[in-house]
Amino acid sequence: MRIIFTLIFCLIYGSLFSKENTPLTFSPWQEVVVSVSDLDRTASFFKNIGNFDLLHRANVSKSALVHYGLSDRDSAEEMLLKEKNSTHGFVRLINFHSSKGKMPMRPGARAWDTGCFFSIMIRMKGMDQIYKEAIKLGWWTETPIINYSAFGSNLNIVVFKGPDGLQVSAYERLSPPLPEEFKNLDIFSQPFNIMQTVNNAEVTKEFYSNILGFKTWYDGEAYVSKEKVMHPLGIPYSLTTKTRYKAKILSPIEGEFGRVEMVEFMDLEGIDYSNKCAAPNLGILSIKFPVENIQQTKKIILNRKPDLKVKIESIKIKPYGNVEIITVKTPDGSSVQFYK
Repeated sequence: MRIIFTLIFCLIYGSLFSKENTPLTFSPWQEVVVSVSDLDRTASFFKNIGNFDLLHRANVSKSALVHYGLSDRDSAEEMLLKEKNSTHGFVRLINFHSSKGKMPMRPGARAWDTGCFFSIMIRMKGMDQIYKEAIKLGWWTETPIINYSAFGSNLNIVVFKGPDGLQVSAYERLSPPLPEEFKNLDIFSQPFNIMQTVNNAEVTKEFYSNILGFKTWYDGEAYVSKEKVMHPLGIPYSLTTKTRYKAKILSPIEGEFGRVEMVEFMDLEGIDYSNKCAAPNLGILSIKFPVENIQQTKKIILNRKPDLKVKIESIKIKPYGNVEIITVKTPDGSSVQFYK
């Protein structure tokens, strides 16, 4: 099968970093935060299938509730999960109980609808069995598992869709061997990337590179399939030869972890949900990067873009303790956070 997915270039080749502004951080993102309606139901995918460990489960602190835009009279319960060998790439699930009510951030979660984060990206091993087990848990996919070969690599890929619309993009490399960072892969890896679908990939790329200082890992041009194919992101089969899309991937560091990815669909018009990416709405809320100096981080951001709204909040995030945190909104409403 011909190349059908520009995104996988990044999984096959080494880093393509360019010289840009100094990154605000030199660490991969520590965790992804997801708003859900039932902790155990969503966690079962990561724990029961992926063998993730439970790091922490408790009520969300009052200061964190206010940070999320809720009242300190509201409440929430959270759970922090991790791949057993990982020190970052954690998954934090939060179930908010608020008078505001909860609505999906991205109803239907079509890839060409823009705004918020689209999916968490994970490498997997034994995808056929994972697929069967996920279906039993009530998860779904837009396509069957797609197998293809490109540049000497043979991969399986599928996007799992779970409760509350949470999506996990799954990659299984059949050959050649995985990068060294994944040598201990058993079933699930830790999340290594996060995807968002955007109105303008060039604008979003410039935001990450010029303001956050992330380095370009992959910078794809517009691509369209030369023949009708099944597409992992659910482009209708009859439109795959007519739909252009392009992907760009950036990261503050070299290596396999901590990436952010943006995809622009140029010929499919969707709905923009960039004003829905906030708690208590259901979906992926944010990713968090650690920094050495929060005051300096704020200063650098404002030097690069003085009109950006940036404030430092002091909150308690279990199990880390008291932290100071900054939230920056991407052009498509996704929250990227930096904390000390």
